[in-house]
Amino acid sequence: MSAKKRIKAKEKDVIIQALNAGVVPRLGLQHIQVGRAQEVQALIKDIDRINDAGSAFRVIVGEYGSGKTFFLNLVRTIALEKKLIVANADLAPDRRLHSTGGHARALYAELMRNLATRTKPEGGALPSIVERFVSNVVSEAVGKSRPVEQEIRQKLQPLEELISGYDFCDVIIAYWQGEEEGNEQKKSNALRWLRAEYDTKTEARNALGVRSIITDADVYDYLKVMSKFAQISGYGGFLVCIDELVNLYKLQSSQARKSNYEQILRMLNDVLQGSGNNLGILLGGTPEFLMDSRRGLYSYEALQSRLAENRFAVDGIIDLSGPVVRLGSLSPEELYVLLENVRSVFVMGDSNNYLIPDDALHAFMQHCSKKIGEAYFRTPRNTIKAFVNLLSVLEQNPDLRWNDLIEETAIEDESGIAAKEAIADEINDDDLATLRL
Repeated sequence: MSAKKRIKAKEKDVIIQALNAGVVPRLGLQHIQVGRAQEVQALIKDIDRINDAGSAFRVIVGEYGSGKTFFLNLVRTIALEKKLIVANADLAPDRRLHSTGGHARALYAELMRNLATRTKPEGGALPSIVERFVSNVVSEAVGKSRPVEQEIRQKLQPLEELISGYDFCDVIIAYWQGEEEGNEQKKSNALRWLRAEYDTKTEARNALGVRSIITDADVYDYLKVMSKFAQISGYGGFLVCIDELVNLYKLQSSQARKSNYEQILRMLNDVLQGSGNNLGILLGGTPEFLMDSRRGLYSYEALQSRLAENRFAVDGIIDLSGPVVRLGSLSPEELYVLLENVRSVFVMGDSNNYLIPDDALHAFMQHCSKKIGEAYFRTPRNTIKAFVNLLSVLEQNPDLRWNDLIEETAIEDESGIAAKEAIADEINDDDLATLRL
């Protein structure tokens, strides 16, 4: 077993459990990543730009099951390795970019809960980030024989140029005071404020003595405050990954969609105008979310003009200079390599113990091709889930033969198709449309 391909048992378990559930694993992405080389390189340049006091904004577009979320998590992993702080969250009915009913604050709270660093890649890194900053400032203040509070204010002075930056500074000072006094409740109160968990200004003022709280109206402003705080704390910057933007597309209220799209426009303009230093924003959505002229981003004229794709990038020509990154289909060859990688994960990289030979990979791909056509590599999620199920059965039942399992599955699929065709012959077109067989 080569050291290069060695896979830890923890990584194996996380990868297999995630793929078996049809979701993206948080660890070990490098063991299964295939393709997307140009797209990955483009995002690495974005990360380097963020590290260099620049900014980045991308809309990652892909069909359901095409690997969009996997790609976002891969970029997240790269950003962590390059010493950025990363926050990620999915939009949902109760989490939006803009709201007047607490939905935007709920999104911010979720981002802060999922805050990650290289040493805490699974999230929950906010306390350690604040602790690191306070500890470093205390050490510097002692070395300079200066009051710690004065040193904190001097370090965080750049934040005072931003909206609510002064209150942010007061909260960090409150955290230090809690640490100095051995008051864990005060430290917890400070972290609650930073996670947008206070509902009223009165509650925050009684707990911390600050005059404001994080509300729906200033979520994006505080993301910019966090990016500056990340840079001051010694990190490369702040990358925000928000997936499932299709939930904005699904909003019934046209005014609600417009308000959320205006927030996206504000983010994009900040990046284009260079005012979002050390901040990167990645938004993930479906083609409909982007291009639908009635409900998607293209329904908002200012966004359509900024997000329009290069008219010269046609017939397979790729242009990654704009804010939109379209994830193309995996080729059958790339999907084959992906199956190889998953096979390797099952045995933690030991090629002597593969559960199935190369012939089985070809047979499995042929089975998928017959069953669902070319979609099996355009949207590989279900294909990989089925492959993991196959390997799981073989791992637990070593007496079984892989070719018998695939053949039995193929017979069952053909029987199901024949049954549907027989039913379809007996009903009219209207009934068929209703049943959607």
